[in-house]
Amino acid sequence: MFRNKAVFFILFIILFTGKALSASDGDISSEEIKIVAHYKEKIENLIIASGNVEVHYKKLKIFADKIRLDRETKDVYAEGNVVIQMPDEVVSAEKAFFNLDSTQGELEKVYGMIQPTVFYEAESVEREDENKYILHKAKLTSCTQPVPRWKFSCSRANFKKDDYMEMWSSVFSIKKIPIFYFPYIKYPLDKERSTGFLTPQLGYSGRKGFIFGQSFFWAIRRNMDATFNLDYYSTRGRGGGLEFRYLFSKDTAGQLNLYYFDFKKEPGQEASPPAHLIRFNHNQYLPWSFKLVADVDLQSSYDFLREFDNNFKRAVISNRRTQAYLSRAWSYFNLNMRVSRFETYFAERDDSIIRYNLPQVGFSSSKIKLFSPLYFSFASSFDRWEYGWQTEYQDDKQTSSESLTFIPALSLPFTVIPWLTLNFSLSNNFAYYFQSKAPNSKKIVAEPILTYNYNLNFELIGPTFFRIFRDADGSAKLKHIIEPSLTYSYQSPIDDSERIINYRRYYRLHQLEYSFTNRFLKKENEMVREVLTLSLSQTFYLLPEEGPLSIYSVDGEIPEFSDVRGTVRYYPASNYSLDFAGSFNPYYKTISSLRLGANLGSIRDSLFLRVSWFKSINPYKESAIYNRHQINCFAGVKIPQLSLEAQAEISYNIQERKMLYSAFIFVYHYQCLDFKSDLRVFYFREKPELQFRISFGLGNIGKTTDFLGGMGF
Repeated sequence: MFRNKAVFFILFIILFTGKALSASDGDISSEEIKIVAHYKEKIENLIIASGNVEVHYKKLKIFADKIRLDRETKDVYAEGNVVIQMPDEVVSAEKAFFNLDSTQGELEKVYGMIQPTVFYEAESVEREDENKYILHKAKLTSCTQPVPRWKFSCSRANFKKDDYMEMWSSVFSIKKIPIFYFPYIKYPLDKERSTGFLTPQLGYSGRKGFIFGQSFFWAIRRNMDATFNLDYYSTRGRGGGLEFRYLFSKDTAGQLNLYYFDFKKEPGQEASPPAHLIRFNHNQYLPWSFKLVADVDLQSSYDFLREFDNNFKRAVISNRRTQAYLSRAWSYFNLNMRVSRFETYFAERDDSIIRYNLPQVGFSSSKIKLFSPLYFSFASSFDRWEYGWQTEYQDDKQTSSESLTFIPALSLPFTVIPWLTLNFSLSNNFAYYFQSKAPNSKKIVAEPILTYNYNLNFELIGPTFFRIFRDADGSAKLKHIIEPSLTYSYQSPIDDSERIINYRRYYRLHQLEYSFTNRFLKKENEMVREVLTLSLSQTFYLLPEEGPLSIYSVDGEIPEFSDVRGTVRYYPASNYSLDFAGSFNPYYKTISSLRLGANLGSIRDSLFLRVSWFKSINPYKESAIYNRHQINCFAGVKIPQLSLEAQAEISYNIQERKMLYSAFIFVYHYQCLDFKSDLRVFYFREKPELQFRISFGLGNIGKTTDFLGGMGF
């Protein structure tokens, strides 16, 4: 109950200082030293005082039952209800040997408070200077309750003012219950980021057994830091991770994540090979206005990611990527260079599609005005690529090609009539392929070919109609705009098109796209924003046998009309939105796709909800593998009255009528403690897994988080 004693002595100073002064029978002063007491005796340089003794020296005050003071050395020995007051500190003790100038000394049976609000109790304290202490057999906390919500008990502690408290052989307790033992722990006291261990995370999984996670945070410099992580799964193995963040300037920043996992060997089975993952992103501005962007997301095993990555969206997507961009923009021109590798894994055939771009270079211009109203622009590129299944790469049978393209374009916009917009463009496509397919064969030969065709595009927007709705005072309240549009696109045939090396099917567009859009605009604080959009659109293929629907047929004929597409977008406020999209197939008279996205509030608000619903049906294919129907809900609530925060996420496969994932996270703020409980169920894994984790944060020490985690605070 060391808090009661400390509070008692502080109240004693405030309430009874006046009484002690009035009871004194005089005072003894020596330079800046002032002593007030019931009894005082002076023997040469030694002053002995007793009975409600007070010593005042500069900004220092000492209260005790008895004191002995050497006026020459300014050493003070005090005993009996000793209280020492300094500008940022109050200490009470049974005995104290103290120097008034250096503030160095030793104290016994000590109770104290150090800014910023650290309370301690110790058998003895060695005060080396005003900023550093050594405590023996100590108890520490930052809680203010008579019985602290949490505390550390340790054999020895070093305290550095406004910096840290380091402890040896420390036991962390909640109330009076011991929770953790730490051979060594460093507790930060300043408000800036500090190096040290974070509080551990504990958990249990039916598949992985007992779970223990521990992180160490390293505040390297103000512009960079690192977090080291250790994970232990009693039945599966152990892993370690690193998260390194840096900000070298406002234009150069990035983050590197590394993780390595060593599987535990199961009896009677061979140990699985270790798994690892690398995630890296980097942004940097270079001389001559170049910008560099790098993005890496690699893992050694998709099975490991699916089983151990607790981020649902990452775990169910089997992709690897490595890419780097170098770009520069000036005046009307843009230069882009990229090297990349993309891989997508398909579990049903245990194989991956891999695409390389080594390199891909693009040089283009925006529209340059030749003379009113004619504009010129161009796009050019060099692309060297490879594409194929991983098994094809192993047999050196992947598809590869190199090409050089140049596309000049002329555009002619017409905007003279306010309610009507016309856009006409004509572009020529020149393409040089360094390899080609042999005539009437799929064999690739080193015979270059040069192709040419042109694109014609005509866009009509309007006639546009609108109506303004006004308030009673005549001010504009809402504007309704009706906007039809018609777009005609034509691509001329390409000679020797069958000799072009492609990694996807070649389509030639000759089509008419028409749409009808309603827009509702609202004026708020002299600003106009769109609050509601309704639109319908469809495409008619004038050359269906060469269009994107040529792979399908209805009653032996290729469809000429695409699905009817509709969208609804509603944005009543900045944190609220509703997006709905759907498609209707006119041949089979059925809905082919539905998509709903709703956001109610922000994750920073007291209440938020995000809903994502998607359904797709391919009416041209009867196989169920082309159909999807899934819903995901993510919600959160904050209840300040109960000091509680909660989040939940659920993902359900409606098509197969089974759960994919569910998660529930609760955080309870218990004054100077934060308790977090995390319950997740992974139904999508080979064997469904229920996982439970708990962690806590106290004072200035943060929580260890799930290194491979997903949602949650």
